[in-house]
Amino acid sequence: MSDWQVPLSAARLTDADIEAAVDVYRSGWLSMGPRTQELETAFSEYTGSGHCLAVSSCTAGLHLAMSGVGLGPGDEAIVPSMTFVASANAIAYTGARPVFAEIMAIDRPWLSAETAERAITPDTKAIVGVSYGGHPGEIEGLKKLAEDRGLALIEDAAHGSGSWLGDRHLGTFGAAGAISFSAGKNLGIGEGGMLLTDDDELAERSRLMRWHGVTRSIWERHRTGTESYDVSGLGFNYRIDDPRAALALSRLSRLDDDNGRRAQIASVYRDQLGGLAGLSLLEAPPESARVSHSMLAVVVDEGVDRDAFRDSLAKSGIQTSVHFSPVHRFELYAGSGANLPVTDAFAARAVSLPMFAQMEEGQQAQVIEAVRKALS
Repeated sequence: MSDWQVPLSAARLTDADIEAAVDVYRSGWLSMGPRTQELETAFSEYTGSGHCLAVSSCTAGLHLAMSGVGLGPGDEAIVPSMTFVASANAIAYTGARPVFAEIMAIDRPWLSAETAERAITPDTKAIVGVSYGGHPGEIEGLKKLAEDRGLALIEDAAHGSGSWLGDRHLGTFGAAGAISFSAGKNLGIGEGGMLLTDDDELAERSRLMRWHGVTRSIWERHRTGTESYDVSGLGFNYRIDDPRAALALSRLSRLDDDNGRRAQIASVYRDQLGGLAGLSLLEAPPESARVSHSMLAVVVDEGVDRDAFRDSLAKSGIQTSVHFSPVHRFELYAGSGANLPVTDAFAARAVSLPMFAQMEEGQQAQVIEAVRKALS
């Protein structure tokens, strides 16, 4: 698929995955229907979430969550700038204003209760916690802060499929959470996502808003022979389709095995790169956590030329990336007034190295050798 000897990520589908999707195409039912219901049930059983709603993207799930907790014009929601822009856009879709808060530290690129609390104003209605690379970050502290201050906690757990802190899956700590199924994620199917919530009212409203507020889905009308329906509110077209749902269901069956392999790869990176001059690693997850390792970021030292570092790896056939460009620096949010020196420093020095479940030992050895060469 590319000329890279070691790509940043690589989604490899099994014959069983492909057959699951082909079976749906053969069935003749292509829109949201029985496979979507199976996926939602399986995901609820896997995560322990009271309600799981399959949607067209994690962004759609976040928007439904923001709307579901009542965000609207005049409200504010606190969000890290060190995230993909969707975290902030989902707030803005409701008419509310994203307020960007500082990350904890250069090796902890996520919100803490302390950094989030500094951003609270009388207009704050929600806090958005982002699981960077599937790491739980300070989600328990954010949960307590939200409860103490009467705010809604929304989890952008885009990277969090199969990430647990203790016995709780990421996305289940707050009012709602959203997970991504986009191609580069550890449960990637192309596009898609899942909304998680234990709130019955939020779930019911989101089911309706997922498809234009229509009170009876096409599948339900087909199954029952009832043609009538109502439209109870101004909704969206955020449906997933059954071929993608079947593919996600198939991949979910081996998610823990894939994440276990990612954990092994992350452990080798830590062992081989830890203490290397010119580079530092992000804080390891706590012992009580089992995480997805959706991506693997390192931070070059202040005196290291990051562009030259990445170019050296590229010349060795190693693909890298940067996660992420800080959202408050984009033209869209240039008027936010955010002053986030730690976020800016991380954004200038972070590099994402190859991470995928099927990475071969030889490929990882190539990456490690290329990193050492680039820093020598």
